[in-house]
Formats: sequence, structure tokens, C-alpha cells
Amino acid sequence: MSIFAHFHTENHSLNLDNACAFAGHLLTVEMLPQPTRDGRFMVRPLMRKLAFVLGLFLAAAAFPGTLLAQLVRENATQSPTKRESQNSAAAQTPQGKKRLSQEAQLTGEQSWIDTGIDIQAGEHLLIIATGKLRYVDAKEDNGPEGLPRSFKDLLRVLPFNEAGRGTLIGRIGDKDTAQPFLVGARRDVAAPVSGRLAVGINQAADDTGDGTYAVRIEVYTPEGSTARVVARQVSSLPGIDNNLFSKIPRRVGDKQGNAGDMVNFLVLGSEAAMRRVFTTAGWVKVDADVKETVLHGIIGSLSKEAYLTMPMSQLYLFSRAQDYGWARAEPLSVVRSRNHLRIWKAPFEVKGETLWVGAATHDIGFERDERNNGVTHKIDPDIDLERDYVEKTLASTGLVAEISHFLPDNPMKEAKTATGGTFHSNGQVLILKLDQSAPNP
Repeated sequence: MSIFAHFHTENHSLNLDNACAFAGHLLTVEMLPQPTRDGRFMVRPLMRKLAFVLGLFLAAAAFPGTLLAQLVRENATQSPTKRESQNSAAAQTPQGKKRLSQEAQLTGEQSWIDTGIDIQAGEHLLIIATGKLRYVDAKEDNGPEGLPRSFKDLLRVLPFNEAGRGTLIGRIGDKDTAQPFLVGARRDVAAPVSGRLAVGINQAADDTGDGTYAVRIEVYTPEGSTARVVARQVSSLPGIDNNLFSKIPRRVGDKQGNAGDMVNFLVLGSEAAMRRVFTTAGWVKVDADVKETVLHGIIGSLSKEAYLTMPMSQLYLFSRAQDYGWARAEPLSVVRSRNHLRIWKAPFEVKGETLWVGAATHDIGFERDERNNGVTHKIDPDIDLERDYVEKTLASTGLVAEISHFLPDNPMKEAKTATGGTFHSNGQVLILKLDQSAPNP
């Protein structure tokens, strides 16, 4: 994988409801109200701004398909309609019997606290928060709904980038794999998975506020008192057998035909369901377009390396390059380390369901590319750890119905990548069957 151009991210970050992410407000300029002595308006400031805007448009034309300010993950601000809808839903008492209630305090210097509450999938959480925080550079105090995100603030990397700094957020499950969710001043949410509940403040570890939030948590049993079953471990799945694996190459390869990463997971589900589960789990779609990367690398320098993904080199399966590349990492460590995978739509189905074939690895540093003496990413040789990471992150969404593992005939146990790195495995392939009827998390 080339490291020629650095930080690229998916079109998920700026709120594009405001006409044009960059140029929209650059075009909102004012003429000087008074003319000069010779009766002409002073147009130089305006012309300079228009020239800058024109330069941006020319750059966009040179790199088709590129948006000029694609920041980390999803839209950084919520639309008023979405926020009002959440508040309206949250104002109602959840259905079901109240199982427990608990109060907690969260001080400004704390990022997360463990509530000690174990949640079951399908239970409703009603979380209500009050209090104030104050950040050193803020003009005023903020409550649990957080501070509005200015353009400058969009460059700040937060645990939950869709909300402002200081917003109360929650998390169910493992801290390393579970995605946080918005709480604000009040939130009623159905738990997509089972796990330990934590609440936190949407802030960076080195940018804490002063003050305290008082948080009340109420847990209600699911309607009908039946917990939702998700990510059920099963010993086998229909159609997953050696006959299927006889049609799937054990490894992907580069354009020259050199064998590369091992095929170590399969996903059963529609394209929409596949995209949904990865996005919900915090994975970001990665392009392999180097032209786009040049511009993103320039913009990336403005955010002090706060971008999540770099371009992913093309590898081949079923005689074509990957249909999707996905990456997941802490933005500031993305140059050296990230979890990433490539996935292909199989040219055949399994019991009428779309099959996606994937290869996942974990970049842990750099090494020499034996093909050309260049520099490439070094992968963690224990690739089963990355297979397990894919399982944990996707299962944490509540969008996976069943999980299984299959050991094919002549399993891949040890080999070298296309760039010369080594890896080893127990040979098992992860199988994830998606729940396409699952509600939105």
C-alpha cells in the first residue's frame, strides 16, 4: 500500500445542507457601502475572494468527485428536523416496566464513567441530564446538549463527531469496539445490543471542561418482556460448506498476480445492509483514487492529521479490484496503524442471499516492499486478531443476526503477502449473517 499521499476520508463529514461546504459562505460577501472619490466601488477585496473561490472550483474540476472538506466519519452537525424528532420522541415515557433507575455525576475532567448497569438488547434507556460545563476557550457555558460546532471546531477530533464538544454521550459494550451514541439533555433509546452502559462527555482527553453533569438513568424492559436476540453464535449456516469454498479463492492478489491477503470473513446480506453495518460500526469507506488523495492530503494538513483514512491499494479477487474498502482507526494514529479490509461481491449467491467475500488486516507500521524496494505498511502477522476485530465491531451494532466460523478444506495457515510480509492463522473463516429487518440503532 502506497503512503505517497496521506489523509483521505469519506464524504460523510460536513453538513452539506448549507449549499456548499467550503464555497457557500465564501460567496457571501459584502460590497463596501460607500463609493470611492472617483465613484467606483472598491472591488479588490471582493475580487481576491472570488479568485480564491475560483481556485477551489478549478481544483475540484481537476480532481472529479472530490468534496473539498471531507472530515472524519459522519455529518458533524445534526439537522434541526432530526434533533427536534429525537427530542419529541424522548419526551415520552418508554413503554414497558421500569427495571431500575440510577443517578450519577459526571465531572468535566472525566471522559467516561462506568455506570455499573448491564443492559439487555431491546431494553429502553431513558437518560436525563442537567448541569453546566465551561471550556477555557468557550464564550459561554454549555449544558449536556453541548456547544454548536463552528467551522474551526470541525477540525477537532471528538469521540462522537456528529455532536458538539461537551455533549453528553453514551456507549453500550466494549470501549474498544462499541460506537458511542448521542444523549444530550434527554434521550430515550432502545439498546441494539447487550452490554455494560457507560456515559461520557464528548471531548478530547487533553481538552476537558470545568463543571458537572447530573445524570439520571432509567431502564425499561422490552415490550412483551422479551429481549431481542442479536449476534447469535451458531455452529453452522445453510449453504456454508466446502462446496461454496471451492468457488472462493483462498487469497486475494495484486495486479501482477502475486498472492496477497487471506480471505478471512464472509458477509451474507444485501449491499445496503452491508454498507449499513460497517457504517454503524464506525468503519469508513476508503477510496483507491490517488488523484483525490493529492487534494485531500493538502486539506488534511489543515486539520493537523485529523483525517481517518488514507487510500487503499487495489487488490484483486474474482478477476476484479475490491468493490469496497473500509477502515477503522484513531485518526491521529492513522499514518502508522489502522484496521482495514477489502470486500468483493461474489458472482454467486448463497441460498438466495448476496455473498460478500472479505480480507481484513491490521496495519501496525512500515516495512520494505520486496517487489520494488519501496515502503509499504506492515501488517500484524496474527491476522486472526483482525478477523476477531471485524466480528466484535460489527456485532456491536445489533445488525448481525448470526455468527459462525468455518474451517475449509486445505485451510490457509501461514504465508507471505504480496509485498513480502508474513502472516499466520488458524485457518478459520468468519461468517456473518446480517439482520436486514433490524431497526436503526
